[in-house]
Amino acid sequence: MFVTPAYAEETPAATAPAGQDAAATAAHGTTPAAGETHTETGVAHEAGHGSGVFPPFDTTTFPSQILWLVITFGLFFMLMKKVIVPRVGTIIDNRQDRISQDLDQASRLKAEADAAVETYEKELAAARAKGNEIASAARDAAKVKADAERAAVEADVSAKLAAAEARIADIKAKAFADVGTIAEETAGTVVEQLLGKQVPQGDVAAAVAAAKQEA
Repeated sequence: MFVTPAYAEETPAATAPAGQDAAATAAHGTTPAAGETHTETGVAHEAGHGSGVFPPFDTTTFPSQILWLVITFGLFFMLMKKVIVPRVGTIIDNRQDRISQDLDQASRLKAEADAAVETYEKELAAARAKGNEIASAARDAAKVKADAERAAVEADVSAKLAAAEARIADIKAKAFADVGTIAEETAGTVVEQLLGKQVPQGDVAAAVAAAKQEA
């Protein structure tokens, strides 16, 4: 069996009786501290080794820390490349496709709305033109009808005026005729009363006619 010098030096001390250790301690006048070994073995004190250094800042662990950092970063990079980035890219592509579809639908709806507005404006313009034509035709028809009715009324009035004038003329002629007869009778009666005799009717009529001409 291979035995190191330290082990060889430590073994007699470990196998020595307790009394001899106590005697040796008393002879030297010192008491070994807990957790310490004899300096002859060349082993460092383990109780106080590295107790005041934070493990991540311990320079003795830097190589292992760098190794694990590279491994962790590589795993994270592979996770990002194989899982996270493709999923994010798929989500972005889906959203882009949806946005494109929404934009296309919005453009189509806008085009349909513009076409509907244009059609409505054309129909409204046609309706206005048709309304103006109907109103103009109605005004013309009303004017023609009013002119015809006015002409008929004027013709009726003219006919009635002509009939009235003819009747007045007839009445006037009859009145004049009656006036002549009355005048002849009155003149004959007056002459007969004045002269005391009857005057011939022809003379009375000639006298009345002469008086009319002088008047």
